[in-house]
Amino acid sequence: MNWDNGRFFLAVARTGTLRGAAQRLGVDQATVGRRIAALEDELSAKLFLRTSTALVLTPAGEALIGPAEAMEQAAHTIERRVAGIDDQLAGTIRVATTDTMAATFVLPAIAQLRQRHPGIDVVCMASKSIANLTKREADVAVRTLRPDSPDLIARRIGQMETGIYASRSYVAARGEPEEGTAFAGHDLVLYPRNEVPWMWEDLCGEPITRGRVVLQSNSALALFEAVAAGIGMTELVCRRAQAYPQLVRVLPNRRSMQDVWLVTHADLHKTARVRALLDCIVEAFDAPKKTATP
Repeated sequence: MNWDNGRFFLAVARTGTLRGAAQRLGVDQATVGRRIAALEDELSAKLFLRTSTALVLTPAGEALIGPAEAMEQAAHTIERRVAGIDDQLAGTIRVATTDTMAATFVLPAIAQLRQRHPGIDVVCMASKSIANLTKREADVAVRTLRPDSPDLIARRIGQMETGIYASRSYVAARGEPEEGTAFAGHDLVLYPRNEVPWMWEDLCGEPITRGRVVLQSNSALALFEAVAAGIGMTELVCRRAQAYPQLVRVLPNRRSMQDVWLVTHADLHKTARVRALLDCIVEAFDAPKKTATP
């Protein structure tokens, strides 16, 4: 079986539609349809049945899932190992992180990388979802959860502090919350409960049960801007909040610390361009410590 057709088959099997597969693969829907038809001709078997809402696997299609995924894994392994012996400081790197960490130190690291090695291009994917490095969704990840896959190399580069912030205008108009009052009489802005459920229990250990959630957003940037605009208060990354002069930290005894992990696949760890980016990220994360040193 042609692997190029195989990846189209897996995309349709995983999304259930030609449109979904086309979006995942970055091609048009007609191309997906042609590839599936070609694969069915090649195997002399019907792989999908069309229902009113989706394409479902036939028994022949179900039998093909395992071998196709094995081919996919082999293709990813080839890509990683070839990239892993690349000693040129050129090419493209994909880094996955959150939008807050991207703005705080990943983008400054990329700026430093570009100054040192202009032949390296970077694709920065900022999202709360965790990229799968084994499947080459990214080459490098900066995250607050340590991965448990034995194929990944994770380095703890430090801790990120979060605190509770409001705007100066909000504090002037509404006052500061008192510790132990569960934000009684105060407005809060939070991520949606289904995306960040722990935030709906407490902020840096202070329960939110008596506060009023007046705004929800799945964007960290929107939460920062909402707090800066005086809409309400929330838990923010301290290093990022320091870039907003209109913000003030409230309940200063309340704080949380999260480990920050720099992750890459073992096959790519010694690639020259990946090593260069890793070094720049570590330097950018450590920069405030060095600045504070007399």
